[in-house]
Amino acid sequence: MTLPPQALQATPAPPTAPLYLVDASLYVFRAWHSMPDEFRDAEGWPTNAVHGFARFLAELVERANPQYIAVAFDEALDSCFRNRLYPAYKANRPPAPDELRRQFAHCKALCRALGFVVLADTEYEADDLIGSALVAGRARAHHGVIVSADKDLSQLLEGADEQWDYARGVRWTAAGVRDRHGVEAHQIADYLALCGDAVDNIPGVPGIGSKTAASLLHHFRTLDALLERSDEIQFLRFRGAGQVGPKLRQHADAARLYRQLTTIACDAPLGEGATGFARRNGDAGALHALCESLRFGPLTRRRLHAVAGLDYAPPALA
Repeated sequence: MTLPPQALQATPAPPTAPLYLVDASLYVFRAWHSMPDEFRDAEGWPTNAVHGFARFLAELVERANPQYIAVAFDEALDSCFRNRLYPAYKANRPPAPDELRRQFAHCKALCRALGFVVLADTEYEADDLIGSALVAGRARAHHGVIVSADKDLSQLLEGADEQWDYARGVRWTAAGVRDRHGVEAHQIADYLALCGDAVDNIPGVPGIGSKTAASLLHHFRTLDALLERSDEIQFLRFRGAGQVGPKLRQHADAARLYRQLTTIACDAPLGEGATGFARRNGDAGALHALCESLRFGPLTRRRLHAVAGLDYAPPALA
């Protein structure tokens, strides 16, 4: 029997479910700096960061309604494997004050009470946890939506993956990374190894700025090829090309070390995310206790209960 032509056409694959991966620290710090210092918990400690973070989570769910979500926290403040490789890594950052450290703990507890998977580890940073979760999610037919403005995370983008700078309302895929940074997504780690990353206290190769790093990677594609063929750089047409080759040869080992620092590890332990990232039912008792201790107002309580899929009954008036 001859099949009709339409029967011979391939059936389009169903769209994959997005896995939302939230870089918690970015939004906690943003709330810490932007929310007024007038919120206090039952013990008198500041709660401005957790109030702002709670509003961010509620708005994110109201806008995107993610069915799969994980929130990554940084616990490897000075115990990350990168600190052993390079003790100066992030040494330019002052330690978080106790008032903020307490609020990070509240933010983590809030995410769990809302039914979100929480990722945290003392050896790996939030970026590594996001990368590892994304790889695990792809194996479960998810594509990623990375909720962060951090340029380092763009190296993870492939295919239908997106990065979402939530505050600015801007999204991009791997195809849009070149327009933003001048290099391809898979070149971000090499790019930062060359030109450095002041935020993480990575100096890069002396004399190589962002434009030169992008030009070199456009021509040589990878840091390894660039180091192997550094004698060819003098023939390229950009200002100072003749001086770049000797600097690279002099700092080759440092450049390779910096790439270890800028490359996101995708083999971090996922803890509670090891079995999947589906939103769970909220924990009514835990959420109520947090709302009480953090002295959330009725509007915030109502929004958080809606996020958690729980009924909200405002306290009866005396």
